Amino acid sequence: MKTKKEAIEIIKILKEYYPEATCSLDFTSPFEMAIAVMLSAQCTDERVNKTTPTLFKKANTPEKMSKLSLEEIESIVKPCGFYKTKAKNILACSKMLVNEFNGVVPEDMENLQKLPGIGRKSANVIMLEAFNNPQGIAVDTHARRISNKIGFSKESDPEKIEQDLLKVLPKECYYDANHLFVWHGRYTCIARKPQCEKCPIKIYCNSYKKEGEKR
Repeated sequence: MKTKKEAIEIIKILKEYYPEATCSLDFTSPFEMAIAVMLSAQCTDERVNKTTPTLFKKANTPEKMSKLSLEEIESIVKPCGFYKTKAKNILACSKMLVNEFNGVVPEDMENLQKLPGIGRKSANVIMLEAFNNPQGIAVDTHARRISNKIGFSKESDPEKIEQDLLKVLPKECYYDANHLFVWHGRYTCIARKPQCEKCPIKIYCNSYKKEGEKR
């Protein structure tokens, strides 16, 4: 496990390396953010951003979305994959927001996770991007891979990895960490072909050290 000092230094280095790291999903409201996050599961942000304009033109509020048929939503979100499940969750989430939250996306982790299609990772993203109030670290495939390689966590379960991260990262690092893990995973610590030699944090990486020992 990394120390708090090491963890803070890693985030500092990554922030300098990726000064442009921000959310890649397009949205104009908390509701649009919630829907975009649902669609992003097992799908690229680029594909989501090509799909949501059509969906939001038809319905950009819970009230409007809840009036669409399941078939209408399915036909629009089909390019994002797993479209039947995603469409079902979008419709159910919209109806719950209307019926139980007065059409307003809740600003807390507990209530966000009550919404169909919103787990802890998605709730973390919504709190960060829509409300600028990060409550933790959204552990996606990038964050999980990097956490294991660097030595932040030995766990495979996203929630357990998040708990390990929160032990070494102070709250003031949450905002940057969420974006930086995604960007580092996309552009340097790539799953199929990690660019280890150009990695700015390789001296902290357990995986890189092990590979060096083999050489």
